Amino acid sequence: MKLRLVVLAAVMLVPTAASAQSMSAETFFQKAKALQRKGMMAMFSSDVKQLMKEAKAAGETARDQRLAALQAKLQPRYCPPPGAQRIGSDEFMQRLGALSRTDRLRIDMTEAMIRIMESKFPCR
Repeated sequence: MKLRLVVLAAVMLVPTAASAQSMSAETFFQKAKALQRKGMMAMFSSDVKQLMKEAKAAGETARDQRLAALQAKLQPRYCPPPGAQRIGSDEFMQRLGALSRTDRLRIDMTEAMIRIMESKFPCR
């Protein structure tokens, strides 16, 4: 059991591309909503790349944490079916918006992503 916890801790501390994350879920949500209101003009905003990079990093970190839990023989927080899974931007924003503003203010995008995945792919 101790070995599993050590392995899990070590894997979670390994620096990844996602370690540059610094955006709160609320900041992400507000920027994304602003871009949605811009419609096609949003393509010219510098925020698009930043948000895409943030979402990708959060997804990769959430996946890494799930795999580390599995490797340590611990229960992961979410359990997607086998194969690559995608979530559309509308569904993502709906699920992110379902988190309370209070929660979005205090969590980063990795935690938000995990919570979204927990609601979409609960472990049974």
